[in-house]
Amino acid sequence: MSERIQKVLAAAGVASRRQVEEWLRAGRLRVNGQVAGLGDRAGPSDRFELDGQPLALQQAAGQDSGEVAVLLYHKPLGEVTTRSDPQGRPTVFERLPPAPSGRWVVVGRLDVNTTGLLLFTNDGGLAHRFMHPSFEVPRRYLVRVRGTPDAGLPERLRRGVRLPDGPAAFDEMLEQGRSEGHSWYQVSLREGRNREVRRIFEAAGFEVSRLKRLSYGPFELPEELGPGRTRLLQGEELARHLAADGKSPLNPR
Repeated sequence: MSERIQKVLAAAGVASRRQVEEWLRAGRLRVNGQVAGLGDRAGPSDRFELDGQPLALQQAAGQDSGEVAVLLYHKPLGEVTTRSDPQGRPTVFERLPPAPSGRWVVVGRLDVNTTGLLLFTNDGGLAHRFMHPSFEVPRRYLVRVRGTPDAGLPERLRRGVRLPDGPAAFDEMLEQGRSEGHSWYQVSLREGRNREVRRIFEAAGFEVSRLKRLSYGPFELPEELGPGRTRLLQGEELARHLAADGKSPLNPR
């Protein structure tokens, strides 16, 4: 059965109806290879693309058979964000408890030398909502760099630098102190490009010696959650986090 495109995508947790309508007005959505308009109809089995990138419409692995869940994981140093590693390194999936239903999908990645908050969910639509660049979900990090940059560095990096894959800048950058030849900063940005935080500092001439993610969207790394530990969010607690995000169209059961 076909329905208005905005209703189909909202039901799949891809975006709110209002957001989808904006995409349709701008000609950014294609259905089965054709540019879609506001009044067009489609079904969950149709092929959707946003700005040329496929949209995953499958409902959460747990959405039809169980409760939507998000798992907070404190990633330690040295783990890779894959299900298996040809080099035999430990992976983030090895420590996870079973999902309440379906299986865990990782939300974004952290490289092997980065620690801190990593999110997992059993809901494909929720994972897409937090990873797709169009939602501009903020990420916050604690950064240690070698050396003692001058006081003007935060303003320069808020204005931005040019990287090989385009301009990049921090939304916020605050100095957090200095210790033994290192300087600490807290930074935030709304993109998830590969090694972006490290590359922004490298473009300014500074090497990142430690990087820890403190938050991702409305989810923060709990102070009491030690490396390698997890915390499960479901039901009303998860709904409160999503409501705090302000943009989330999802209402987990």
